[in-house]
Amino acid sequence: MSEALPPVPFDPELEVFLKAMPDTGMGFAVEDVPKLREMSRQFTTDDQLEANGFTVEHREVPGPQGAPEVSLVIVRPAELDGPLPVVYSIHGGGMIMGDHRQSLDVMAAEWGREIGCAIVSVDYRLAPENPHPAPVQDCYAGLSWIAEHGAGHGLDPERVVIVGGSAGGGLGAAVALMCRDFDGPELLGLLLMAPMLDDRNDTPSANQMRGLGIWDQHANGVGWTALLGDARGGADVSPYAAPGRAEDLSGLPPTFIEVGSAETFRDEDVAYATRIWQAGGIAELHVWPGGFHSFRMVPDAQLSKSAAQARNTWLTRILTP
Repeated sequence: MSEALPPVPFDPELEVFLKAMPDTGMGFAVEDVPKLREMSRQFTTDDQLEANGFTVEHREVPGPQGAPEVSLVIVRPAELDGPLPVVYSIHGGGMIMGDHRQSLDVMAAEWGREIGCAIVSVDYRLAPENPHPAPVQDCYAGLSWIAEHGAGHGLDPERVVIVGGSAGGGLGAAVALMCRDFDGPELLGLLLMAPMLDDRNDTPSANQMRGLGIWDQHANGVGWTALLGDARGGADVSPYAAPGRAEDLSGLPPTFIEVGSAETFRDEDVAYATRIWQAGGIAELHVWPGGFHSFRMVPDAQLSKSAAQARNTWLTRILTP
């Protein structure tokens, strides 16, 4: 057995936050998912958004063939007329939890108002009740509705960027592959925040950060098992489930990837950006020193501010003509 790698130290300002947390909740099993969902149920209400000058529209759109409809929420600055460019948001939660209304207030303020765009967030079905391909097919169905019907709702279907963090980043990467492979909607870009890309869960960063930070190797294994069951880690996992399995990363839209140096997903995310470059594509990669998974949850930390600035600058450049 090879010698264990020392863990990467956390940014001191972020470490204060981690130490103040009573429990990062990583020692859980699939059976604990319902409890985790209740504990993490935080979302932005329509009243909050409307009080801050945004319009909110809820749509039920056709889902995958034979599946239920897919819920979308559309948030726009009330003072702006369409057609508006679109941030198509896919929420995180390890494939097992989360809600399409989470962080809508932040996205609306930082992007909707500052850039002048609409936020369209999709409520995909969750594992383990709905394993692959249900989540990614729901996300693709929501994007297809924007392409076909968005113009009638003040959206510009020719200016769409997929944004996703963690599991949402993995699903966003998978949707982009599906768009490429199945002649699907055209995308302007792909913004992935610490995306969950590879079910094999065996990189040096996954091993060296086990038991540390938020969403470690054990938690990641639970999420992937919920999505894939016994197929996890095997030879036949689809790239539309785990984009890190894709053999060909050519033909993708310009892609922004950010990740912390002190987290599980560091190495698989760096490898994904590297392989986009090797395929002749465009990728912007940021590895933030000492960042733990989803460190943007500490918005006042200097590292989080720097990451937000880089993210917002890229998104503005992509969405602004």
